[in-house]
Amino acid sequence: MSISPRIVAVFGATGTQGLSIVQALLADGTFVPRAITRNSNSEKALKLKTLGAEVAQADLWDIDSLKRALSGVEAVYGVTDYYDPKNLVQGHNSEMLLGKNLVDAAKAMDIKFLIWSSLPHCTRASNGKYLNVYHFDNKANVDDYLRDSGVPHSILHTGWFLENLWNYNNLVPVPDSNCLELTVPRYDSQAPQYFTWVERDLGQCALALLKHYKDPESEVLSRTFYAVSEKSNYTQFASTLQQALGKPVSFVSSQTTGLQEMDDMYDFQSEFGLYPHTAIPDPRLINLGVKFHTTEEFSQEIKGRYV
Repeated sequence: MSISPRIVAVFGATGTQGLSIVQALLADGTFVPRAITRNSNSEKALKLKTLGAEVAQADLWDIDSLKRALSGVEAVYGVTDYYDPKNLVQGHNSEMLLGKNLVDAAKAMDIKFLIWSSLPHCTRASNGKYLNVYHFDNKANVDDYLRDSGVPHSILHTGWFLENLWNYNNLVPVPDSNCLELTVPRYDSQAPQYFTWVERDLGQCALALLKHYKDPESEVLSRTFYAVSEKSNYTQFASTLQQALGKPVSFVSSQTTGLQEMDDMYDFQSEFGLYPHTAIPDPRLINLGVKFHTTEEFSQEIKGRYV
C-alpha cells in the first residue's frame, strides 16, 4: 500500500521567500512542495518543476482556483505581494483581501496547517504615528483573521532581507573608487535592525514548523515565530561587510526612497524597531532544530558579487 505524499502548497514560490521554502522542502524530502503561481508556464515555474516541485496555477483573487490548487494538500505556506502591479491597482487593502481569501480557501479545503508570513502592525506598534505602511498592516490584519478562522496555523515574522543588497541595490560601488556604500533611507546609524538571510534561514524555519506542528509538546500551533537571523545595526553590518569583502564599506542614510509609504516604513523601523521585545534569534526555533546564520557568514558567502 503506497503512502500518500505530504504536499505543502507554497505561495510566492517564484519569489525570494517562496523559493527558499521550496528549496528547503526539496532538500529535506519529508514533504512535496507544490509551487502555486499565476502562470505555471513561466520560466521560473518550469525551473521549479525541473527541480522536483509540483506546480499548480491559481490566483489569490479567485477562491475557486485556490481550492483547486489546494486539493490533496496537507499544509500551506502563505505570502502575499502588496507591490505586485495586479494587486496594487486594487487599493491599499488589497493584500489583506488576498490573505483572507487564502485563509477561507484553506478552511474550505480542511488544510491541516497554515504558515502565514507576516510583519508587525505599524499603526498599532507606533500608537498611530505611522498610519500608511500598508504592506505591514495588511499582513498583520490577516493575522487577526487567521486566529479567528479556526485554521490550525503559525505566524512567521520576517526581518529586513539581506538579499536586498542586490535586489534593491542597497550596497553599491562609489564611483571612481574602491569603496562601497550601504545605503538605507531614513535610518539612524545606531538603531537596531533585524536581518533575515532568506535563502539560508527562512526555509529551514518553515520546515521546522511543518515537521513539529503535530507534536503538542513543541507548541507550534497558534504561535508567532520570528525568522530573523541576527539583530544588529547598519553601522555594524557595514563593518562586517568591509572585513569580508576587503574594501571600505560605509553606511549612508539617504533622505527618501521617493515613496511616502517606504519612507514611513523605514522611519518606523528606525524609531520603534521591528521586534524590540523578542529574543533574536528565536530560541524556540533553535530548539526545533533551526541553525541560524550570521551576517559574517552571509558576507563571506557573497564576496563573489562584490570583489
